[in-house]
Amino acid sequence: MAEKRVKIWYDPEGDYLEVIFDQKPGYFRETTCDQVMEKVDDAGNILGFSVLKVSSLKRAPLEVAL
Repeated sequence: MAEKRVKIWYDPEGDYLEVIFDQKPGYFRETTCDQVMEKVDDAGNILGFSVLKVSSLKRAPLEVAL
């Protein structure tokens, strides 16, 4: 069975975190939270997500449905 790999990237200058579950073509779309975008393929399958202003999470956790 092939390993599943997750790509995690953080940009401290932009205070931006990106987590990608599947390296397929897709696009980012809004969620119910202004800080979080979800990456989906053309069929709507979740490929990953991104979080803006990650340092603000020190105050309280962020919960979003994907």
